Amino acid sequence: MSTHYRGTPAEERALDTFIKLMRATDSVSADLSRHVAAEGLTLGQFGILEALLHRGAMCQGELGTKLLRSGSNVTTVVDNLEKRELVQRTRRADDRRVIDVSLTPEGRRLIRRIFPAHARRIVRLFGALSAENQQRLGELCRTLGRSVSQEIEHHE
Repeated sequence: MSTHYRGTPAEERALDTFIKLMRATDSVSADLSRHVAAEGLTLGQFGILEALLHRGAMCQGELGTKLLRSGSNVTTVVDNLEKRELVQRTRRADDRRVIDVSLTPEGRRLIRRIFPAHARRIVRLFGALSAENQQRLGELCRTLGRSVSQEIEHHE
């Protein structure tokens, strides 16, 4: 579906592109959500476990920055993962204000077991695009994301 708004060509093009981007994102997210839900996880929980597996322990603020989540969202997600004994919090000795989050052995086992299937699923979903189109989409998304970040910085 394209936009029904009638404005300038630039407005119609941008809105149409936005709608397509959001629908594609929602479709991919919905598919991936179903599969991580089978493991009793949300996409947010999966994202934190994956970040900790591949990046190592980090504080909640770093997790929020990496995953583009608010501090309160990260706190809630980490609370729920901690209840399931998949992550643990450790206060840093050199700066007691900072609390690092790391995988527990159970959390490490879980994410190592389910991540390969998740990666294969993403490969399968993105198989609708050629390798060149995947590369180009990645570049376009990076360009758009950086531009929006700069726009936000200029208005703060």
